[in-house]
Amino acid sequence: MDELLSVASMQEQLLNLSNPLAALDLPLLDAHGASLASDLLVDEKLVIKSGQRIDSTQIALAASLGLDRLPCRPQPRVVIISAGDDLVEPGSKLADDEDEYESNSWFLTTFVREAGAHAFRVHTIPETQEQLKLIVEDQLVRADLIVISGESKDESFDLITSVLSNLGEIKIVTPNLAESSKHSYGVIGPDKTPVVVLPGDPIGNYLSAELFIRPMIIKMLTGVISDRKSKKVKLSKALTSEVGKVQFLRGFLNEDGQVSALADQDSLITLSIANCLIEINEKSEKLSAGDQVNILMIN
Repeated sequence: MDELLSVASMQEQLLNLSNPLAALDLPLLDAHGASLASDLLVDEKLVIKSGQRIDSTQIALAASLGLDRLPCRPQPRVVIISAGDDLVEPGSKLADDEDEYESNSWFLTTFVREAGAHAFRVHTIPETQEQLKLIVEDQLVRADLIVISGESKDESFDLITSVLSNLGEIKIVTPNLAESSKHSYGVIGPDKTPVVVLPGDPIGNYLSAELFIRPMIIKMLTGVISDRKSKKVKLSKALTSEVGKVQFLRGFLNEDGQVSALADQDSLITLSIANCLIEINEKSEKLSAGDQVNILMIN
């Protein structure tokens, strides 16, 4: 039986795989988007703090000081692989009812870019373990992290995990998270590159990216553990929850500082509207309007 993990335990185990990248002395333009590896002082005054992402204003400041290079942790290189013989590229036709348009890799590629990584998207339709193994091995040379997703019904999970197990040390777990399912993770290849396999369902895929993949990237990039801003606010409407599992409902925080859960929680349309996630613990079944909840800001 797969190990059941709390969300916090899952986050901790994945963060243990994601070591901060080694600092490099980067030319100014290459430093853009990276993070400063050591404090920058001017006349003993801190002007850019270690771990801070380098944007255009910091580039201008460095140039004004006569610096043409900065000590930085580079942006992590993240390879996104979608694998499954029923996945069809957008713009193509679905052959039958078993086919589905592949959206996870498009989401994950842009998501990790927004988190501060360089992303490489690989869409593949492997028919055998050997074919998928060759694809994964080819990507190791350019990856600091590999993230893989399959089909929405998870038919491809066993194929993916079996291939990875032949390339390194892989663990299969299920986070105690509503709308989620089995994950696998570990290290593969000669450099022990971290790899994470996410659920194929788009909502479960999104939640895992937000809760697990983003913190890994932030740690690799900045050297510190950081996540989205969270705060406590009041519910504007009552809601019910699934007892026994933590939920992160897609919500909308209004101008009055109150939050409500959006309708159609299983829809990607709702996901695109949400500006926060409402965290409901595994013991809560009903919450009333006016109750305080913790929210995670995502926009």
